[in-house]
Amino acid sequence: MIYLMIKTMHLTKFVKKVYSLFAILCLFSAVLGANSQIATAFPIYAQQAYENPREATGKIVCANCHLAQKPVSLEVPKSVLPNTVFEATVKVPYDTSLRQVIGGGQKGPLNLGAVVVLPEGFKLAPASRLNEELKEKTKGVYIQPYSTKNDNILVVGPIPSTKNNEIIFPVLSPDPASDKNVHFIKYPVYAGGNRGRGQVYPSGDKTNNNAFLASSSGKISSIDKNENGSYSITITTANSSEIIDQVPAGLELIVAKGQKVLADQALTKDPNLGGFGQAETEIVLQNPVRIQFLIAFFFSVVLTQTFLVVKKKQFEKVQASQMNL
Repeated sequence: MIYLMIKTMHLTKFVKKVYSLFAILCLFSAVLGANSQIATAFPIYAQQAYENPREATGKIVCANCHLAQKPVSLEVPKSVLPNTVFEATVKVPYDTSLRQVIGGGQKGPLNLGAVVVLPEGFKLAPASRLNEELKEKTKGVYIQPYSTKNDNILVVGPIPSTKNNEIIFPVLSPDPASDKNVHFIKYPVYAGGNRGRGQVYPSGDKTNNNAFLASSSGKISSIDKNENGSYSITITTANSSEIIDQVPAGLELIVAKGQKVLADQALTKDPNLGGFGQAETEIVLQNPVRIQFLIAFFFSVVLTQTFLVVKKKQFEKVQASQMNL
């Protein structure tokens, strides 16, 4: 009887362990599923794939998916004092009337996205430090740190077109008195901005925001439009074999049935209207004591010059009185 009780207790513990292991596996699967959904979420692909969005070569990794090059500008103050809030403005100019091909083949507006790589110690200013003007400028724009480790890198997007197509980042400067890794020197600031969709997914697959090319040389024997709006283009090669190229919905064909094509010849127009650009500038973390000494120096110079002028006037009066005598 005692033996049976002991066996039952061991069996119960074993069942509990199996149940716990099963629960852990279920939780792990759920996390993996969530991560796979996050990984396919546009546009913060880089946060899942790269620890730092700026490579050693200086290239920002957004350029790996947004292949077209477009202009971007970055504006920051020339110098800032410690523990102060300032604006870093990324301007992404483009025509807001343009309509791009979205994932399902329909037409949609171009969205904005941006990343700012600040010096270490600089970070996103908390809402409690923003004045009313800055709160109004950043209203409706959700800016977040790139990661908990890299809180000096800020990302935003996708967001609809903004006023003047610019994104304002409220930044809090560090204080060397509390952070010994920060110094009163000149720092570089980097920024990247994109408008519209990219041409490559992080997996390396092409998006439908590309011109699709013929996979082989030959003659187009048929062009069939599928129910979802995509096209199946059959190319008959020189050895009479048939190659079928798939073209996603929403793209405009520039070939016709019976036309001869070469390998890598464009079958569609290039639908891309957006692109990515980078910019960089410098900012000085200014020591307030230096400014105080500079002001004191200027004041002493003005005071000295004033005394010299007064002394000169007195000397001239003495000389005039001596000449009269």
